Amino acid sequence: MKVVVLGSGTSQGVPVIACDCHVCTSEDPKDDRLRTSVMFSVNGENYVIDSGPDFRQQMLREKVQSLRGLIFTHEHKDHVAGMDDVRAFNFKERRDMEVFASTQVQEALRREFHYIFGGNTYPGIPKVNLNTIENKVFNLPCGEEITPIHVLHYKMPVFGFRIRNFSYVTDAKTIADEEIEKLKGSEVLIVNALRREEHISHFTKDEALALIEKVKPKKAYLTHISHMFGTQEEIEKELPENVFVAYDGLEINI
Repeated sequence: MKVVVLGSGTSQGVPVIACDCHVCTSEDPKDDRLRTSVMFSVNGENYVIDSGPDFRQQMLREKVQSLRGLIFTHEHKDHVAGMDDVRAFNFKERRDMEVFASTQVQEALRREFHYIFGGNTYPGIPKVNLNTIENKVFNLPCGEEITPIHVLHYKMPVFGFRIRNFSYVTDAKTIADEEIEKLKGSEVLIVNALRREEHISHFTKDEALALIEKVKPKKAYLTHISHMFGTQEEIEKELPENVFVAYDGLEINI
């Protein structure tokens, strides 16, 4: 299985509009972070977790020619705003896009993209097939099993996901012990770590490292990085030897 980090930044991305801090003006390309998303490839099919505002740019950058489905963690704008651009794959592959989302996320998609789901549709709109997911194992069209991981983003329910020995948890602040158990045995874990300072709805660096210590993956990567956290180089100096900072375009083979 291959995983590609499509975006590793927080809701504003990095650089942040109108910011001239040393992170936003860094010349290191690893400090340019689109909104958080990953793509994984299994059984000859590509799936994307979260299509944020940068979805089109991410697909073009990675030269993605085929996409079987989208899987949504939650309904915040920085995770769903790019769904309209699946229509390019509709046209090319002559099929509906499979979308996997909770009922709560589906309600938000119907509001945000009302023209897709309304009765008066017209040519050129995205074609999607909604699949309802709950906190139990579900299957992708290729037959692959996905295990949801229930976390809380302040008070909002969010799903992380485990696919084989890869686990992805974003926009988490709290996670129950029984959900942490689902992560154990992962070879690779990607987890959100917004910054060093306390935040109401995201793991800090120390909170993310505490989760990593409980899960004990072979490798872990921090994502959903804020410009307040620091540069790629600065952050990595503070991390254990098996923990790294994710960056846009990072490829992980598992």
